[in-house]
Amino acid sequence: MIKSIRFLRLWALLVPFIIYGQTAPSEPSNKTMSFEEYEPRSTLVVPGHPVTRAKYPFIDVHNHQANMSPERLKEVAAEMDKLNMAVMVNLSGRGFRRAQNPDGTTTTGLNDGEYLKNSIENVKTAAPGRFLVFTNVDFNGIGEPGWTEKAVRELTQDVKNGATGLKIYKSLGLETKDSSGKRVTVDDPRLDPIWAKCGELKIPVLIHSGDPAPFWLPQDKFNERWLELKQFPDRYRYGKEPSWEQVMNEQFNVFKKHPQTTFISAHMAWMANDLARLGKVLAEHPNMHTEIGAIIYEPGRQPRFARDWFIKYQDRVLFGKDIWAPEEYHVYFRVLETADEYFDYYRKRHAFWKMYGLELPDEVLKKLYYKNALRLLPGIDKSKFPE
Repeated sequence: MIKSIRFLRLWALLVPFIIYGQTAPSEPSNKTMSFEEYEPRSTLVVPGHPVTRAKYPFIDVHNHQANMSPERLKEVAAEMDKLNMAVMVNLSGRGFRRAQNPDGTTTTGLNDGEYLKNSIENVKTAAPGRFLVFTNVDFNGIGEPGWTEKAVRELTQDVKNGATGLKIYKSLGLETKDSSGKRVTVDDPRLDPIWAKCGELKIPVLIHSGDPAPFWLPQDKFNERWLELKQFPDRYRYGKEPSWEQVMNEQFNVFKKHPQTTFISAHMAWMANDLARLGKVLAEHPNMHTEIGAIIYEPGRQPRFARDWFIKYQDRVLFGKDIWAPEEYHVYFRVLETADEYFDYYRKRHAFWKMYGLELPDEVLKKLYYKNALRLLPGIDKSKFPE
């Protein structure tokens, strides 16, 4: 029995020589690395079809431009040409300035109607037909006498000056407080006249409510947004009110209260990771649309289900990007247009996984790229686009 045990031990030592022709490491490796450091290079070899220019001219309904000078507009328009972007919507019509408050929250300064007016005039002279400008609401002072009436007057004047829509930032529902210090909900009744006026003026409301749901989850090894929360700890909302469900339901309640107003829920309502649920929400709110800004990594990891979903809801989704970084559009085009497999996304904190192409049908691409936007947004020259 003892001899048998010794033989088995000797055999275990000889296995590395026999199988690999070399000895095992003399000492076990105890090296470790952080998640941020780990960047494996794939050895997978598959056909690839990178796309640097969209198949059809497209309208980006979700972008932000801080500099609307004639010189800058010409520069951006030249980059748009390379991408085949026909029209860009600048959602930051009244400027995009954030001030840090003593309590750590941020306030967006959006009280500059002249800035918006000048931006629109610059578009007319420097890049006619290439940019649309949305206005914004300054929520500072809400609750004071006459605030709602003032906000409606400013909205009306901005539209007279050429604004073609209203953009609402995520601060509403999360950080915005009224004059008494109470959180202003997305469906606050004091805002109803604003939503109603947008319907009357026939301009869409692109509204960003909440953030990715994992921001409300524990920052542990199970959280897909762990890296983003480490890099941006101010985005962490675990244990805070309102909950993700609450703020999103407030948005959907606005849609329900104002059926005559067209709403575009930004970032696919933060439900691109649960497309079945998003489909139900769209079905419940006929005046709701959505856009794909800053979430292409979600359809890109579920190509078969997402392809079917985009085909089913092809009349309800628009193209958006959010951050102006021309080279990042290439990933959007590749996900939407090709059947490529296992290619890189461009920002690890959003997606540490690989992308797959949806290879959407041409008619669906046309609706996503421009047809749906032409139907919802006023002021676009339709002759720029194919039938």
